[in-house]
Amino acid sequence: MGRRLNDPEHSRFASLILLSVALLSCVLVYAVVSTFLNPNVGSQDSSFESLEMVASGDFGEKKDECCRGIENLELWGPAVKWGSEFKFNSSAECCQACKTMCSGNDGPCLCDTWVFCGNKEACGSRFGECWLKKQKDPLSPDRQDAGKSVIWTSGLIFGKGEGIVGMETEYGTLHIKLFPDCAPYSVAYILELLTMRHCVGCQFYRAESRGQSWDSEGNHIKDAPYGPPFALIQGILEAQGTPFNKMPTEACPTIRRGSVAWIGSGPEFFISLANHGEWKNSYTVFGSVLPEDMEVAEKIVQLPTKSDVWNNINVSVLEKPVPLIVRRMKKSLGDLNSNVKPE
Repeated sequence: MGRRLNDPEHSRFASLILLSVALLSCVLVYAVVSTFLNPNVGSQDSSFESLEMVASGDFGEKKDECCRGIENLELWGPAVKWGSEFKFNSSAECCQACKTMCSGNDGPCLCDTWVFCGNKEACGSRFGECWLKKQKDPLSPDRQDAGKSVIWTSGLIFGKGEGIVGMETEYGTLHIKLFPDCAPYSVAYILELLTMRHCVGCQFYRAESRGQSWDSEGNHIKDAPYGPPFALIQGILEAQGTPFNKMPTEACPTIRRGSVAWIGSGPEFFISLANHGEWKNSYTVFGSVLPEDMEVAEKIVQLPTKSDVWNNINVSVLEKPVPLIVRRMKKSLGDLNSNVKPE
């Protein structure tokens, strides 16, 4: 990646039937094996090219991988399930219970916040309580308390058309679906940026095309090298004058076209222009650019660049960095295909 200095039967008919079944089984086995051995198989239906997948944040993670919360945090809000009568053995189960109330496509989530008490010693009789709540504004959740003395773990769930922020540049706005259930600490930081009127220092400074290694849909071309160029735009999300706390490693799925991920523990980040299966599970992904907005990233990658070398890696740096501002969008965008504007 590179970082800026400072990835036998009793009849003839029965025999024919058995032969047909055997042939069908071989075909199925071949198809399954081919899928595992060739990452490009089925890539035309990449999950990040599907609006429904982007809306749900479903990108092939393990069941509990994207049911994370923030410890020692109690989020407030009207309860839709009372924890005194609703208990589980783990925070992941509590999170999943909230998700089941946020799986429809015909309206806002009935639950967008879960609060769980998972420390047996500290919680006492309240151990296992799972409070499911609904925020008035999911992008500005109501916080009751935080700190080491708080016994609760809390998490957010963004449904379809919710949890979308804009990275505004002079070349257009990149609308990004945030994944608080996969990367809660990362998303909490992004929500903090929304409260700032300006983000001086936030910018894109590196831009590399897909070159001859990936097609327009982000699929790797057979036998082509994996870079350079590396098919990405890279920047920094650190407001000058505001201390940045290093991000913990959170959910690290395979990088897909549109993935928004930290480099290391931040504040440097990148937006991928291709599917990078070769990077394995190396980067915390905290969001994804809506497919229809990738054209904005493509505009930025076509800007004039100059060559540089970072840690023995050849990179392309923008001759003129592109400033960006993180903007909050409307509380609910409805259909992700709709035209959206900042509030």
